[in-house]
Order: sequence, then structure tokens, then C-alpha cells
Amino acid sequence: MNRRGGLIKAVAALLAAVALPMQAQVVDLSKGRWVDLSHEYDDDTLYWPTAEGFRKDTVFEGQTDAGFYYTAYSFCTAEHGGTHLDAPVHFAEGKDSVEQIPLSRLIGPAVVIDVREQSAEDVDYQASREDIEAWEAQHGLIPPGSIVLFKTGFASRWPDAHAYMGTGERGAEAVAKLHFPGIHPEAARFLVRERKVASVGIDTPSIDHGQSSQFLTHRILYAHNIPGFENLASLDELPPTGALVVALPMKIGGGSGAPLRAVAFVPEE
Repeated sequence: MNRRGGLIKAVAALLAAVALPMQAQVVDLSKGRWVDLSHEYDDDTLYWPTAEGFRKDTVFEGQTDAGFYYTAYSFCTAEHGGTHLDAPVHFAEGKDSVEQIPLSRLIGPAVVIDVREQSAEDVDYQASREDIEAWEAQHGLIPPGSIVLFKTGFASRWPDAHAYMGTGERGAEAVAKLHFPGIHPEAARFLVRERKVASVGIDTPSIDHGQSSQFLTHRILYAHNIPGFENLASLDELPPTGALVVALPMKIGGGSGAPLRAVAFVPEE
């Protein structure tokens, strides 16, 4: 076996040991495809109306006095914008901050629940327990430790703020004008109490729908140390089951959130 082949199998074994103990299987990373679930950070990145956007400044770009090319930049961003992680402490005092979240909640088997049809009919749709049970009727019970992703189809609207969020306005007054799908609190309770999931994600700005004022889904999940992934991309490229998600945030000490590079490996069928 060459060095590359050995490295692939070693990484696969590590991922299986960390993320898939309940399935006792090894994912062969040489047979399948990777899907990038993250939007890039740039001038078009979308943020909550009250959050500061992404800024990238040039420190140096070009030829140095020594005769070689060199670039360096600095950047500034709010924790909660773009494809990002919500740490449980974001809405639950005393729960995990970014650096405290176990890797077992960030790496694991994906469950992808499709609510695109409902979201197309109702921009404020909240994915329900019934949606989860309908998925289970086709694919079986959601295994403990799963990463549950809700596919609304809204990622296709990125980065048009009005189409994606319901408004392109900024400031506190714009919050009341937000319209996008989320996850119903009863669905969150079901995932916490009866399915023991590792984490939850969605391809909209928030796991609560845009018109939420109490953010109950955040509070329910995060009180149980279940982190959230928001503004995900390309969920339409994942099957309902079988993918492996790796969602690693910037490791910000004490952070309530962080930019997230989320990817998924889809094995060959």
C-alpha cells in the first residue's frame, strides 16, 4: 500500500472511531465524493440584520523587496454570520462554548430531511415532528448520535438577502421583517428526548424560523448541549442517509459561535 492509500485508510478509521461507534463501520474515503456544505466568506456574505458583516483587509500583496511574491490579510467577522456554528452557550447559560463542544457532536452520520416542498409553499414554514416521522417511515429510526440536517432549498437563494432572509434591510428594525423556514420547537424536543441526536443544521439563517421572537428551538436544543449549524449550503447534493458530516468551526475560546467549514463525504453506492 502506498503512503496516500495508507493515510486515507488511517483517517477513515479515525473518523469511524470518533463518529460512528454505533455502526461499527469504516468509511472508505477513496470511494465516494466530498460535498462542501459552506458558503464562502466575502463581501456578499449574509449576516443577521444587527450583526457586523465580513471585512477583509490587505496587509501586503505583491512582490517584496527581496524579490518574491507574498500575500497576507486580516479579517473581522461577527460570530454569527455566513455558514457558522451556534455553540450551546449562545442561548443556554453554562453550556458548551465553541472550544468545549466534543468532536463527536461535529463529526458523524448525516440524516437529511427534505422540507423543500413545504418551504416553497410557506416561507415561514417550521419543520415538524411529522416531517421527521415521515422520513423515518421511509428510512428507519434516526440513530442516536446522528447529525440531522433540514433541507429547505433556501441555499439556492444565497446571497440575495431579500430572497434568502425576507429583507435586505439592516438594523434592529429589520429583524421583524425576516421571513425564512426553521425547525419547530416540538421537532426539537422530539430530537432531544427521543432520538438523542448529536447536532442539528439547516440551510437558512437560523434554526428558528424568521418570525420567531422567543427562539424556542435554539433554547431547547442548546439547553441539552446540542449545537446548531446555520446557513449551510449544498444539502441538495446529499442523500437522505449514508453521508458522513465533518463540521469543524474556528476554535474560539469562550465563543458563542464561529465560522464553520462543514463538509460531507458521500460513499459510492
